[in-house]
Amino acid sequence: MKKILLISCFLLIAATGFSQQYSLYNTGTLFDSFENPSQRSFIPDTSKKYAFNFLVPNFDGNFFLTGNAQSTLLSRAFSSKYDNSSLQIGSGALNRVNANASAYTLMFKMFASLNGYEELGFFFETKSEGRGVFTDESIGLFNGPSTFPDNIYDNVLNNHFYNQIYHDLGFTYREKISNQVAVGFKVGLLMGIDYTKLDIYESHLSFDRLNDAATISLRGKYSYSKGPGAFDKQSFYPTSRSPGLQFSAGLSYTTDDNITFQGNLKDLGFIHWYSNSVVSNFDNTTTITGLSSAKREKNIYGAVYDLFTSGSQTTSFNSSTNGRAELSATKSYYLNDDNTLKYLPTLIVAKDLFYDGFAGAMVNHFQYKAFNGSLMASYDNLNLFNIGLQLMYKPNNMEIFIGSDRLTRTLSFASSTSKTATYANSSFTGADFYLGFALKFGPVIEHPLNANTIPDGNKGFLARLWNRIFKAY
Repeated sequence: MKKILLISCFLLIAATGFSQQYSLYNTGTLFDSFENPSQRSFIPDTSKKYAFNFLVPNFDGNFFLTGNAQSTLLSRAFSSKYDNSSLQIGSGALNRVNANASAYTLMFKMFASLNGYEELGFFFETKSEGRGVFTDESIGLFNGPSTFPDNIYDNVLNNHFYNQIYHDLGFTYREKISNQVAVGFKVGLLMGIDYTKLDIYESHLSFDRLNDAATISLRGKYSYSKGPGAFDKQSFYPTSRSPGLQFSAGLSYTTDDNITFQGNLKDLGFIHWYSNSVVSNFDNTTTITGLSSAKREKNIYGAVYDLFTSGSQTTSFNSSTNGRAELSATKSYYLNDDNTLKYLPTLIVAKDLFYDGFAGAMVNHFQYKAFNGSLMASYDNLNLFNIGLQLMYKPNNMEIFIGSDRLTRTLSFASSTSKTATYANSSFTGADFYLGFALKFGPVIEHPLNANTIPDGNKGFLARLWNRIFKAY
């Protein structure tokens, strides 16, 4: 599918911005156990042996947009007009966008062994990862030359953007290898669906106002790959034409004071995009006509896209997936005498492995019998502050939850879709929403003292390896 930075990237994030949520840490949900591999999802003597989402998608996500172009893009998307009053033309001011998508179509997990607290699961997930940096001038150009006071500009269209979409089919394994240590890992076979990456290193823009035209010179690199179909239903059919691998691992350690530390390396992987993909190293000039006409957006899109693909070569290439490192600490407290009200605070720090992003979060879980509520606050390296809220109903063998880790921004973004809305720049524009569902079924996992059957006493593979290395018995 043809994609160009600028308006199309905003439409993409507004439609499908999804990623993992901090508020689901230490909830004991099936979703939590797949995202954090050392986390358990079964509790002996209360949980049933199998957990399944019954093909009800569990999804989550967010997007954010920073910079002067917020009001411009919001007014264009929802009011069909450009408000360029906040753009700083001529300075190359940057706007940042980040969007991700994740939806588990299949999640199945079973409790494999009581002695090692082994859990084994299988999953099918679809992900979209995207981020970009683009200038005020790149957005202002779509409203014609009136926003530009001068006729000649250099390096004000130097934009960078990528997005990739893929399926992930795999399995996960978790085991408690000692009274204090639990480990887990997750391995997935990737199936690439769509990839786009644009890097503009040099740019020149000059206006011919008399003829309502502009000349653009760009030097950069444009890569893309797509599956069958025209980015429709057919494009999302699983295929092995662009294969890859992805790996996640986690370790949990509980101290004598019942503080649990959890570390995760997540989504380390790559995709080999097939040989019919395209890489274009462009260094060319094009002329755009009709800059003040009603067809100016179409004219700009067509001319610039042709320039992007002017040096196209058909070839295969590799891309990495967006790996992350996360560390958390948590401890539970009972707030009443009959132990029906539980408080579970969790501190989390997270760092992108291949980008400069990092964040910290404080999640406060409150549990009263089967009812759960969470209040979350987070802060990141872009100075973005978020407040989130989660509601969950979780008896022993069912879970259903809904929430947002950017609650106030999500409500603000929803209100901006109104035709009577007014638009102004803030620290950022963003939205976040997630929900999930799963059931447990089968026989109840019984403790040996209560069991109707006698376990064989064999420990799991990882526990046996741990004992051999550290001489533990």
